[in-house]
Amino acid sequence: MSLQPETITSNPIPQTESFTGEVYTMSSVLKISNLHVRVEETPILNGVNLEIHPGEIHALMGPNGSGKSTLAYALIGHPKYEITEGSIEIDGVDLNDLDACERSRLGLFLAFQYPVTIPGVKVADFLRLAMTNVRNPNRKEGESLMPMREFRTELRETMQQLNMDPEFARRYLNEGFSGGEKKRMEILQMALLKPKFAILDETDSGLDSDAVRVVSEGLSKLAGPEMGVLIITHHERLLEYNEPQFTHVMLGGKIVETGDASLAHDLHANGYASVRERHPDDAARQRKAEPASA
Repeated sequence: MSLQPETITSNPIPQTESFTGEVYTMSSVLKISNLHVRVEETPILNGVNLEIHPGEIHALMGPNGSGKSTLAYALIGHPKYEITEGSIEIDGVDLNDLDACERSRLGLFLAFQYPVTIPGVKVADFLRLAMTNVRNPNRKEGESLMPMREFRTELRETMQQLNMDPEFARRYLNEGFSGGEKKRMEILQMALLKPKFAILDETDSGLDSDAVRVVSEGLSKLAGPEMGVLIITHHERLLEYNEPQFTHVMLGGKIVETGDASLAHDLHANGYASVRERHPDDAARQRKAEPASA
C-alpha cells in the first residue's frame, strides 16, 4: 500500500508519521469484512470479504442467485438490504449506518442493472444537482448549485470524451431511452461524479454486442489510478476492454474463489459446475436461497 505526503486534516482517514515528521495518508480502500445481509428475514450474504483499492479492476461472477446484486445494493445502502453482521468501510469510515447519499459523498457509485426513469427531470438538471452535492457534501437544500458555465463546460467536454450527442442532456432522465442509452447514462454519471469506487451491477445485461462495446469503451476511458472498479457480470463481454486484475467467484452468498483474468475466461468457457463441486456446502446453501436471492 503506497503512502503519500498529506497535510493534517480532520478527516477520519488512517494516517501514519514518517521519521522526518511528515504525515502520510494511506491509500484509499473499500473494505468489506465478514458481511452478512438479509432481505425480508431471508439471509442472502453469508460472510463476504473483499478489499478494493483505486486503480484496481475487480470482476465479480457467479451463477444466478449467488448474491452478486445483493452485495451491490448492500454496499450502496438500499434500505431493503439489512446488514446483520460485518462492516463496510471507506478509508476506515464505517458505512453501515449511513444512507445512500452519505455513501455517495464518501466516494461510492452504483451503476444500476435496471436504471429508473424519472419523467420531467432533464438529464442536465439531474447531473448538475448530483455533482453539486457530491463535491459540496455540506451543502444544504436550497443553497446555490455549481456555476452553470462551469457545469456546462465540464458536461460538454465529458460527453465529447464519451462520444455522446449533446442533445442527450436535454432529454428527460431515461425516458424513452434504449437499453444502451440507459447504460451510457450511468457511465456519464460516473464520469462526472468521479467516485473513488464504482460498482457496475450487470451493466451489460440486456444489451446487444454493439451497445456492450460502446459501454465497455466508455468505462475503459474512465478507469484509472484514481478509481477502483467492481464489475458484476455473468459474461466476458464487459471485461474485453476492462481486463480485471482480480476475478472473484460468488456462491451461496460468499466469495469462494479469487484469481486473475484467466479465471473469468475459464468460467465463461466452462461454467460453474466445477466450482460447485469444490464448494459443496456453499452450493447447497445457494440452492436453498435461490428463490429469494438477488
